[in-house]
Amino acid sequence: MAESWVNYAERIGADLHLDLAAAPGPGGRRAALIRALREAVCSGRLAPGTRLPPYRSLAADLGIARNTVADAYAELVAEGWLTARQGSGTRVAERAEPLKRAQPVIRRAPPRARGPRHDLRQGTPDASAFPRAAWLASYRRALQQAPNEVFGPGDPAGRLELREALTEYLARARGVRTEPGRIVICSGFAHALRLLFGDGVLRGPLAVEAYGLGFHRELLTAAGVRTVPLPLDEDGARVDLLARERAVLLTPAHQFPTGGPLHAERRSAVIDWARARGGVVLEDDYDGEFRYDRKPVGAVQGLDPERVVFIGSVSKSLSPALRLGWMVLPERYVGDVLAAKGEREAWASVLDQLSLADFIVSGAYDRHVRRMRQRYRSRRDRLVAALAEHAPHIEVTGVAAGLHAVLRLPPGTERSTVKAATWQGVALDGLAEFRHPEATEADMPVRDGIVVGYATPSEHAYGAALEALCGALPPGEEPEGG
Repeated sequence: MAESWVNYAERIGADLHLDLAAAPGPGGRRAALIRALREAVCSGRLAPGTRLPPYRSLAADLGIARNTVADAYAELVAEGWLTARQGSGTRVAERAEPLKRAQPVIRRAPPRARGPRHDLRQGTPDASAFPRAAWLASYRRALQQAPNEVFGPGDPAGRLELREALTEYLARARGVRTEPGRIVICSGFAHALRLLFGDGVLRGPLAVEAYGLGFHRELLTAAGVRTVPLPLDEDGARVDLLARERAVLLTPAHQFPTGGPLHAERRSAVIDWARARGGVVLEDDYDGEFRYDRKPVGAVQGLDPERVVFIGSVSKSLSPALRLGWMVLPERYVGDVLAAKGEREAWASVLDQLSLADFIVSGAYDRHVRRMRQRYRSRRDRLVAALAEHAPHIEVTGVAAGLHAVLRLPPGTERSTVKAATWQGVALDGLAEFRHPEATEADMPVRDGIVVGYATPSEHAYGAALEALCGALPPGEEPEGG
């Protein structure tokens, strides 16, 4: 045999790989074995003190004579590479050091600019608040109770345990009407968009709110989908302006990023449009659980489950690192979405799915959401109080909800405010970053503002972040005679 894996004694539990064919030179198999053992010691694969296999075991595995192995060991003992003691076997000598390889030349990268001291960008929850102990308990239970088939190929729809848990939770907490067979697990909202539009399940043109995430628009453009901006006002998206679009994407519970909910009349109107046009509503429920001034508004999906694709995730409620989301689909789209996803579940860990199912069923998810709702409400209240004290001319727009707020700025001050915030060590986004490039001034007047994510900083750092933010805001007008 040219190559073999050699088992050490069972109590050692290690393997030794020797490739005699890779040790060319004169002298036959004995010499090749000696060279292979020297190479293993020099390279460090056989560390000082390592016990070698007995003659008989090594000879059997390599397909050579026992005496050949004995002679090779004896020569290496004589040379000082190995030691042999009665009852201790043959071991690598303690003084046999691995060959020191030349150190690679380290090219030093230019120093990176220091990151912001205070991260007030929207989109992420407080990472320090992740419920580690409760999640670990759910993970352990899920792992202990998981049937063997969990460790094989997954179901593209996602684990039934999670889809059943979501069916009950979404009905209770968000007013969603569904059943497990209409839920498809995905890795988040962006993944849902790729599945719906990247493989032609849905086609454009797609109406979108005039303010939204540019990343989503770019994703849709890459899929060949034209997006048409819908103007916004105090009642939400102007769904009365929908025309020949095939679908519309809305954030009805809490418009992103401007912060207002979709008015009840418009919720009904968009369903009427979908029925009349044979269209579909995509409902992005990115932070629907977090409403602070009243009970969260139910999902539009509840008005007509056959005309709405409801999309949610744990990115805001738990952590974006979990990569877990879901689509609640009209029945006619389920087969096409599963075909687009493929036969193997390659996006969301099955064990994470089972853990989330346990987390929901055990009540831990509800408890965590209630705790974070109180924390984020307190964060928003502190932001409003700080503005009232230090910058009373700055207005917080939108309803009390979610993980961010928009601060209305005096006209022409958005860019300078973002720059001033950077100098103060504060990372945040200007409202203009979220405006659809085709939104016109006539339909959607430009308003200066900044988007402040108040969830990201840890509790102990939030006060300093607010102080730095207030220091970056433009001053108010001087009173007359002042």
